[in-house]
Amino acid sequence: MANILPAKTKYRKVQKGRNRGMAKGGDSIDFGDYAIQALERGKCSAAQLEAARVAINRHFKRRGKVWMRVFPQKSVTKKPAETRMGKGKGGVEFWCAIIKPGSVLFEVSGVPASMAREALRLADGKLPFKCRFVVREGVEIL
Repeated sequence: MANILPAKTKYRKVQKGRNRGMAKGGDSIDFGDYAIQALERGKCSAAQLEAARVAINRHFKRRGKVWMRVFPQKSVTKKPAETRMGKGKGGVEFWCAIIKPGSVLFEVSGVPASMAREALRLADGKLPFKCRFVVREGVEIL
């Protein structure tokens, strides 16, 4: 499994920060016909995003097109187990995407609505928060 991570960042370790408010951008369907939209806030690791992407592509069997609208660009650090306090911040453990309610995570097109709904349901099962299936305006669901 290829690990998704930024090619280059200004700083290797970042502060935790707070995840507040609704999605400011990336809350509409811009590329595909169907999408999944986050209903809750949270962190989504690169491994979880990759697992969701693979689930969608496996269900499509090389049909349709998939867009991943979020990218894991925040590093999460962790100190080793049974380590005393102090001695600085831990090493980078994994990369994650910060998700706010309303964010569109994946978009798909080129497949029937029933197939898209099932593929995105499988992807939703890989993600650590609730999502909903959304359809772009003007697209008919048969």
